[in-house]
Amino acid sequence: MLLDPQSVTWAAQTRNEILETGSATGSVVVVPVGSIEQHGNHLPVATDTLLADAVATLGAERVDAPVLVTPPVWSGYSPHHISLGGTLTLDLEELVALLEDVASSALKNGFDGVCFVNGHGGNASIVDAVVSTVGQSHPDREITGVTYFQLAKSFIAEIRESDTGGMAHGGEFETSLMLHLYPDLVREEDADAEYLDEPYERGRQDLLVGGPLSTYRPFAEYSDSGAIGDPSLATAEKGAELFDRLGDELAEIFQHVSDQAARSEKSDNE
Repeated sequence: MLLDPQSVTWAAQTRNEILETGSATGSVVVVPVGSIEQHGNHLPVATDTLLADAVATLGAERVDAPVLVTPPVWSGYSPHHISLGGTLTLDLEELVALLEDVASSALKNGFDGVCFVNGHGGNASIVDAVVSTVGQSHPDREITGVTYFQLAKSFIAEIRESDTGGMAHGGEFETSLMLHLYPDLVREEDADAEYLDEPYERGRQDLLVGGPLSTYRPFAEYSDSGAIGDPSLATAEKGAELFDRLGDELAEIFQHVSDQAARSEKSDNE
């Protein structure tokens, strides 16, 4: 499929078009960050990458600001999934360096800000750290990051049917989005998952429910199939609503980043 050269997709632009967008006041480069890791027997290993890219692009399409979305960073930090097969992971230091390099090289095209849009829980603390390191290296730019599915916390109760633990990894949330966006990649007949059973009550209980305590376990200790949650409750209709509302949430964030970057640029020029 040919890319639309007038879209918000970085890869579809010519060098001059990228430089023109980057030179605009309040320009923002959006970097989706995903992973290649097992998602049970019913979802593809690229699920996190596909979803981060899709929601980031939708948000960019809905914002009235100079925004381009880079190709997704497809390899994240997923050592806890290795034992189940199908996973490609970077070392922590390698992922940090990769994200720093992507952001720094993008900024050399004149962009005023960066927003990392993360789609994998194991990347979240790394993206937070990279926001700090890139921000320190580029104090005159607006550097931000968000884990997109956390944006659903404010409205998820209106959509979900599963109890706590039903939206974890390949559960109701991700499977619904995939049924809406990439139905041909979902093997519904192979959906086999179990609710998350985290022994620490102050630990993470769900994709969108969790306390302050972090811990580490190989993923196989949580699930034989590699999926956690309740994919049987997933529907394309839920996925469409999630996608639409996440797009609005990200558009609002991108607009705020652009506005802040424009204010900073104006202050620097005064």
